[in-house]
Formats: sequence, C-alpha cells, structure tokens
Amino acid sequence: MTLLQTIPASSRVRPRALATFERIAVVGATGLVGSEALSILYARGVEPGRVIAAASERSAGGEIRYGEGSHRLVQATRERLRRVDLALLCASAEVSRDLAPALISAGATVVDNSSAFRLDPSTPLVIPEVNGESLRGAPPLVANPNCSTILLLMVLEPLRRAFGVEVIEVTTYQAVSGAGAAAVEELIRQAKDFAASRPLRSSVFAEPALFNVFSHDSAVDVHTGLNGEEAKIIAEARKIWVDRSLPISPTCVRVPTLRAHAQAVRVRLNRPATEAEVRLALRTSAGLDTVDDRAANRFPTPARASGLDTVQVGRIRSDPAMGCGPEERCKAFQLFICGDQLRKGAALNAVQIAEALDVHRRLGS
Repeated sequence: MTLLQTIPASSRVRPRALATFERIAVVGATGLVGSEALSILYARGVEPGRVIAAASERSAGGEIRYGEGSHRLVQATRERLRRVDLALLCASAEVSRDLAPALISAGATVVDNSSAFRLDPSTPLVIPEVNGESLRGAPPLVANPNCSTILLLMVLEPLRRAFGVEVIEVTTYQAVSGAGAAAVEELIRQAKDFAASRPLRSSVFAEPALFNVFSHDSAVDVHTGLNGEEAKIIAEARKIWVDRSLPISPTCVRVPTLRAHAQAVRVRLNRPATEAEVRLALRTSAGLDTVDDRAANRFPTPARASGLDTVQVGRIRSDPAMGCGPEERCKAFQLFICGDQLRKGAALNAVQIAEALDVHRRLGS
C-alpha cells in the first residue's frame, strides 16, 4: 500500500503542494542541486510567496529564477531562516552542520542533501521508493543519500524484494556536474580550447576531463584503496537496506559527460530467476524506465536520462559466466543504469522526502 492509498478519498482532491509546510527554504539555491530543487518545487505547484531562496553572502541580494518570475536571494544564516517550516539544504556538509541543528530547534523540518548526517544512526537515510517507511513519525531531520547510491538502489530494490540480493558489483561512470557548476564550465571550456588548438587547462579536476576517464576525484583511502564515492555507496547501501554485511564492490570513475550518471551492475540474487521475471520486476517498479531494445542497440544513455525523473535500466541479461540459457533460471544478472544525478539523484529525491513527510504530518502518522 502506498502513502497515497492511506489518505481518505475525501482528502485526495488536489491537496495544496507540501501543505503542512507554509514557508520553504532552499539553501544553496544558486548551485546545480539548489536550482534544480527550485525548478521542481515550482513544477509541483509551490507558490512563489512560500519559497525562500538562500545562498552565500557573496550571492545574497541577487536574483534567481523561480518559474516565470524571480526571487531575491537572501543570505543563508540562522537568523534569516529561523521562521521556515521546511529547509532543503543543498549546500556543503559544513553549512548543513551549522544550520540544521538551529533550524530544527526553531521548529523546522530539514532534508539535507549533503553527507553531513547520512551515517548518523539517529538520522533516517531515505529513498522513498526503497525505505519510505523510515519517514513514519515525520522525523525533523532526514538525510538524502549520495546520488550513486540512489540510482543503484532504485534499480536493485525491486530485485531484492522479489528474489533477494547476495552480492553487488558496480562500476559508475559519473558526469562532471556531480562536482558542481565549476566542473561543467571547465569541461565546456576545454572543448572550446581543443577546437581552437589551445592547451587544455584543469583546476577543478587534477587532469583534463575532456576525452578522458579517471578515478573519481574524491580522496582515496591509502589503507583500503577505496575513494570517497566508493566508500559512500558501501556504507549508505548497507544502512538503507539495514544489512551491515551486504557484499558490495564499487568502482567509481569520472567521465566527460555533462549530466546524468551511468552504472554497469552485476547482481547476484538469493533465489534464481528467469530473465523474464527480472524484467517484470523492473518494469513494474515505480520510478524506473526500461530502455532495452537489443535489435536496435538502444539502451540507457546519459543523454537520454538527462532531465528525467525516472532512472533508466537496460542491457538486462543473465551473467554469461553463469552459463544460463535465455529461458533458464539464473542467480546472476547484468544491468546498465542511467539517471539524472541532479534530479532523482539529489533534488527530486529530497522533494519526494518532503512530500512523504507532508503526508505523514497530515495523517498524524
């Protein structure tokens, strides 16, 4: 049963968007995720007068688009935001650690996009389609998972529910926008420099992103060999699935695409399944779009996934190493995933969390 189905029919007549949150702040509004959050709020019908766009001291006083109009940016300080009912934090972990406790003390609900509280045992880490039950009781602080974790578990959750999951192996191919607006500008500038036969300069990344693939730019642990992105996927997936020993092996790299991450996945199931059963589980799961046309060689791509709310999944096939025929039951399958990490991987997931909290508040659950 979905949250919508638990609402009495008489209450389902076009409820006001995020009705229990009168004043909504987006902190980090000038960043890629913050501006995406503003776009999503507008599309969902949140009136301009209820929205506060907050940013750094440097940006305060400027204007930012909200739908057909614009909002004046305010500085993201505790004093300026003390009367908000909902805060979507789309800034750094440092900003979140500073603002979140004060906002909660003042009575606000906080959905945090940063890594600040993700592994805090007392803070729910939520993908609504995966572990939305964690939002019961409408906790005052909810953490948004890392983008790669969201995209991966969105696709694997229906398989876990249907067949169980034993082992996950995943390689991510992550767009430069995951590193912020400056990284996008750098890749575009490098393309222009290459066309003009100028040297490629890099400041955001350690080496040019254009025509290149390199290990994810997060710090590498010299003892484990894991970079920060890989460590996040492991720890967050285990927390969300409540499985501290989940075997998961990620490799994360940066690729020269502007937007939307891709992932190549091998998943070993607890119970064997046919390819048709796997396809059915994926095709009937909310938030997924199967793009899998073998005859036309048409599968998920970052270009197709950019700007979409759904996560695309394709290249659905049994692992050839298992020796399973197309009609036979198999324990291991391979998939290819693409999803817009600025939307479902960040801003959209945060707004969906807020929407689920709004339902719980209205139901008193």
